[in-house]
Amino acid sequence: NYKWVTMARVMTSSLRAQTQAMHVRASARSFLLFLEPQSRYRRHVVRLFSSANIRKPLISRFIHLWSQQGNLTMQEQDTTPEAPSGEDTNTGKRKHDDEPDPPETGGRGKKRRGAGGKKLRPGERYVPPPQKRNSGVSFSQEHFDETSYFFEGGLRKVFPYYFDFKSYCKGRWIGKSLLEVFKSEFRAESIEYYEKAAKEGRIRLNESPVDDLSVVLRNNDHMRNTVHRHEPPVIGTPLKVLVDDGEVLVVDKPASIPVHPCGRFRHNTVIFILGKEHGVSELHTVHRLDRLTSGVLLFARTLETSKKLDQLVRDRQLEKEYVCRVEGKFPEGELICEEPILVVSFKIGLCRVDPKGKESRTVFQRLSFNGKTSVVRCLPLTGRTHQIRVHLQYLGFPILNDPIYGSHAWGPHRAKGGLVGKSDEELLQALVEEHRSQESLHLLDIIDDCGAAKEAEKTNAFPTQTEEENSSQVPPEEHRSTGSTETESGQKSPPGSRDHLCSECRLVRPDPTEKELVMYLHALRYKGPDFEYSTQLPDWAEADWEETDLS
Repeated sequence: NYKWVTMARVMTSSLRAQTQAMHVRASARSFLLFLEPQSRYRRHVVRLFSSANIRKPLISRFIHLWSQQGNLTMQEQDTTPEAPSGEDTNTGKRKHDDEPDPPETGGRGKKRRGAGGKKLRPGERYVPPPQKRNSGVSFSQEHFDETSYFFEGGLRKVFPYYFDFKSYCKGRWIGKSLLEVFKSEFRAESIEYYEKAAKEGRIRLNESPVDDLSVVLRNNDHMRNTVHRHEPPVIGTPLKVLVDDGEVLVVDKPASIPVHPCGRFRHNTVIFILGKEHGVSELHTVHRLDRLTSGVLLFARTLETSKKLDQLVRDRQLEKEYVCRVEGKFPEGELICEEPILVVSFKIGLCRVDPKGKESRTVFQRLSFNGKTSVVRCLPLTGRTHQIRVHLQYLGFPILNDPIYGSHAWGPHRAKGGLVGKSDEELLQALVEEHRSQESLHLLDIIDDCGAAKEAEKTNAFPTQTEEENSSQVPPEEHRSTGSTETESGQKSPPGSRDHLCSECRLVRPDPTEKELVMYLHALRYKGPDFEYSTQLPDWAEADWEETDLS
């Protein structure tokens, strides 16, 4: 009689082992209707499934396996088993009012994560909110009007502008004063700066100006901090659109431009430039390129196309081809590197070869050699972070001007053959100190470019905790803070204007050099079963190219 319960226990035990890493609790509501005919076992099965982190595909698998046992098929859901006395035998109706359904919570006395933190009353059903339309990445004209571009010395620059960082009070801030929070988590500026900013009305709590930082924060308080924002310059090369057919948008990305807003970059990103100069919106990211990498960058125009391309990626039916220029004479013939790659730090995305890493495979082939450096064709067969750069470093042929994996911070052998000779913490500190001592823009690559992209309205406002930990290594003039937030457009700062509180305005920064803006790694071709997109070879990939002094 309790075969339902027995089957559910077996499947739950099996599925639970497969879902240890899953963070989405399946809603019992998703299969209540299916279990309705089996009302006498319904409570037991709901309790079993809701106590495990089971996604809908796995629930479907349970249903499929159960139907194979011949006990119930999808066509037989309207049949009614013999019900014990007192239970409703009309499968097309709810149970009687005097027999309320059990609260559909994640367990007895627990709160529904999606129910706004409220406990459901007996007989009350949880109704999930409607799913948001995934319209892709886009910004509005209000965002574009924050500031404007200007070109100087071959660089694309952004006029400084006022910008509002917004955040709700985090749990760890409750009961602390604003002063304590600024001291512990907003260390980019001095306390004196925040005190002056508060007196001028730039810090607001629940939309009211705060002139006393001793105010104690409470749950759900809303904070707004207005700053004078500066963005680093990027190469002034126009963003060339290769294909725009309504399904995909393919661009030839210049080096130095991030794909998404991240860190200090916002308007000087591919997404913003496409929106402001080409009127393009609602893009779905298919893949990413590092800030210093140039070449083919593919976006999906529609959600359907995005899903199709994602499936091709999972099925490994997409072929990506890169070219790079490396130090020394690369071996002739085809060379395959299959060393596993481990993420040294998820905070900044730094990687190295390690036996405990993930399976990685890259095919290399030398195209030319000019006596000092080689042009190499690269085919990454897996998609690990910085895979090409890490494998070339391991082989002893780092990319000629790779600021991270070509750095001597890795040791005298620069990690050739996996020899580092430093702990991960020592390596990270050495990289940061090397670029900080040179006041190099490459510090941004250690901090920002390696991290996950923040899209659309989730762009950094009060940057997240991970980003705060990243930014603790950034020179103090870079304004950062912590917390998951929303962004709001600021007020455009008139060209040439200075802000008397802004520490960045008091600095005179030299323009970055070409060496800081270009890395000799180029995405040459992106090929699928029925399409192929490619760009021209960059100048540095020509066989007779010779390095000049770029400093």
